[in-house]
Amino acid sequence: MISITHFLVVSAIIFCIGIYAVVAKRNAIMILVGIELMINASILNFVAFARYDKINYAGQMFALFAIVLAAAAVAVGLAIILNVYRHYKTINPKNINELKD
Repeated sequence: MISITHFLVVSAIIFCIGIYAVVAKRNAIMILVGIELMINASILNFVAFARYDKINYAGQMFALFAIVLAAAAVAVGLAIILNVYRHYKTINPKNINELKD
């Protein structure tokens, strides 16, 4: 049987991969992917805890809320990246050093 420890280990691995993607990548798209991985790791934790909470189903509600917030964050992030690319012709965060019109 799969215990909650298995879920937590997989979630921790996914979260660490997301942190690595945010810290090590030089591309704004990969930074967004890393943030998405971290959000998915937390959603996995919510669902894992909801599996053992048979009365309230609170974990599933939090997971649904987190999925909606993640989708909204990705939409806003991609819009920002597209506007930055139009202005600077790059999506490398190190090359973007001015915030003027």
